[in-house]
Amino acid sequence: MIFLQHDNVRIISLCDLFNTRDIMDIAVIGSNMVDLITYIDQMPKEGETLEAPAFKIGCGGKGANQAVAAAKLNSKVIMLTKVGDDIFADNTIRNLESYGINTRYVEKVPCTSSGVAPIFVNQNSSNSILIVKGANKFLSPEDIDRAAEDLKKCKLIVLQLEVQLETVYHAIAFGNKHNIPVLLNPAPAQRALDLDYACRCDFFVPNETELEILTNMPVDTMDNVRRAAQSLLDKGLKNLIVTLGDKGALWMTRDSELFIPAIKVNAIDTSGAGDAFIGCFSHYYVHTGNIEEAMKKAVLFSAFSVTGKGTQSSYPSIEQFSEFVQLNN
Repeated sequence: MIFLQHDNVRIISLCDLFNTRDIMDIAVIGSNMVDLITYIDQMPKEGETLEAPAFKIGCGGKGANQAVAAAKLNSKVIMLTKVGDDIFADNTIRNLESYGINTRYVEKVPCTSSGVAPIFVNQNSSNSILIVKGANKFLSPEDIDRAAEDLKKCKLIVLQLEVQLETVYHAIAFGNKHNIPVLLNPAPAQRALDLDYACRCDFFVPNETELEILTNMPVDTMDNVRRAAQSLLDKGLKNLIVTLGDKGALWMTRDSELFIPAIKVNAIDTSGAGDAFIGCFSHYYVHTGNIEEAMKKAVLFSAFSVTGKGTQSSYPSIEQFSEFVQLNN
């Protein structure tokens, strides 16, 4: 829709007005993927071919999942990411926009594939994931600088590790410089992660597997989880939140801890549950400033997400989630 056009005046559209809104709640700087989900009875052995009962294609990626989770709860979200020069790109952008996410800084990379994530979901609803970063590798520190004026208006920056580490570090430094809280989800875990930068984040949110990789310590019991978490806190981390799947989540600081147990649900597909937690936590932290309340909501939101198939498609709307919270209080 065009409102006005003169020789020296740019066309102004409804999309332009949306993309120049002054106030944003959350900036997600990170990845998007095309989820290629196969539901399996068992993984084939080397040289073996097996038939799988079901297959699904969806929009995913840790960054996009977290952005969608927050947006479904009515947070105003802006996303910085890269898509490829392929059939998936426009669908990814349309998908983000369908949830009200500001896509001003979602850019196509010529002659490059979009990121893809083959996901295998077994009969126990557990998943194994491969990722091909594709265009996500091209998200750069310069992209953050170009978005600086919009990022300064945000109340929280959310990061993951499916993009280049130098981009993650630059985003952390940007948040520190402009007094914007930063949440880092160190997924997929990389031992090359510079913990000095992690210590500059307000929230560090790994799952059990990521905690084990980053500390090289066992996490097979809650006591071991605490010991591994404490080893990171001893290095200078501020708020460490460990997501524990169907057990719940643990928040630790150097002088306190809080465990939020999960509720029992009929799990169908756990893909994207950690992203659901982070998106929901980000929403409630931004809107309440209360970490405990945000954690309680995030544990419930994550539990809801595993009752459906897929990642973003399994996340509840604000209305569905409000009803779910009432039923489980």
